[in-house]
Amino acid sequence: MHITLIAGARPNFMKIAPIIHALHKVQAAGSSLRYSLVHTGQHYDEKMSGQFFTELEIPEPTVNLEAGGGTQAEQTAAIMVRFEKYLETNPTDLVLVVGDVTSTMACAIVAQKLRIKVAHVEGGIRSNDRTMPEEINRLVTDAITDYFFTTSEVANENLRKAGVKEEQIYFVGNTMIDTLLKQMPRFRKPKLWDHLNLTDKGYIVLTLHRPSNVDEETKLKALITQIIASSEDCPIVFPVHPRTAKMIELLGISHPRLHLADPMGYLEFNYLVQRAKLVITDSGGITEETTVMKVPCMTLRDTTERPETVTQGTNELVGTDPNAVEKMLKNCFSGNWKTGSIPILWDGKTAERIIEILLQLNDKSIIV
Repeated sequence: MHITLIAGARPNFMKIAPIIHALHKVQAAGSSLRYSLVHTGQHYDEKMSGQFFTELEIPEPTVNLEAGGGTQAEQTAAIMVRFEKYLETNPTDLVLVVGDVTSTMACAIVAQKLRIKVAHVEGGIRSNDRTMPEEINRLVTDAITDYFFTTSEVANENLRKAGVKEEQIYFVGNTMIDTLLKQMPRFRKPKLWDHLNLTDKGYIVLTLHRPSNVDEETKLKALITQIIASSEDCPIVFPVHPRTAKMIELLGISHPRLHLADPMGYLEFNYLVQRAKLVITDSGGITEETTVMKVPCMTLRDTTERPETVTQGTNELVGTDPNAVEKMLKNCFSGNWKTGSIPILWDGKTAERIIEILLQLNDKSIIV
């Protein structure tokens, strides 16, 4: 069996890396399982994607489709056209997509139109907010997926409600946590740690990139202003997404305790997260990592596709009202944050389970 793995944007690399490691493990044991790694080029900045291959110890991609840039529609079209041409000369038995980015949806569509089966790692997650491009990607991808590898029972139930058959759903855990647990001993201190005189549990990590937060000038300024005002004398380290940096510059937002930084590699960023007093974010993936590392986390969104990080983990869904932000920051500084627990099967062995299931399907001649 030949598997074509798809990665395109920063979150994909953390999810695909353990699958590659698991594939290498079974190959070393004599399996004839083969794979190709297709990088769509959705994230084309070195800091946003390139260094991840080195940090996460995965090989350079078989091909880079170089389909970055443009509008959502332009990028989707570019990925589809280039991936179709690739598959025409590089046949495969299964296309495996991860997450919920544009590349996930685009490559799943191309594969199905060429009658190639699709597996979706992280299938079934839902925010129920169709204003998010990622939610559309999830809905479309899961509507045409053959095999679903899920992170939680909530995701399983979402798929059942959508009419997915039980035999298509495989509850395996979270490959992003596989990467986190594997790489944790390798986390390394960023240069700004010493430059800013940071100390364990003595600073806040802030990340914002959702259009709903960073594209509205009034909202962005109000949120950052409130975070600064309610964080006592705590430094705020803000690795700035490119789209956010432009807006902050336009608004002239600055403060002695607000430290803007370039996007960081995986190892340096998670070194900061692991030691932070609090993480404030609008990212879904970061809420999973903080849950496992037991770091308090505030999500500046009204919905989340990862409810287990709230019901079980250390995450709180705060919304985007500055008054709510103030209240939650007071809870944090008064020591009233919940302890949280780690969801079932978030144990670092998810990728091994995925590969074992694919081998079983192959042995039964279900895929090939």
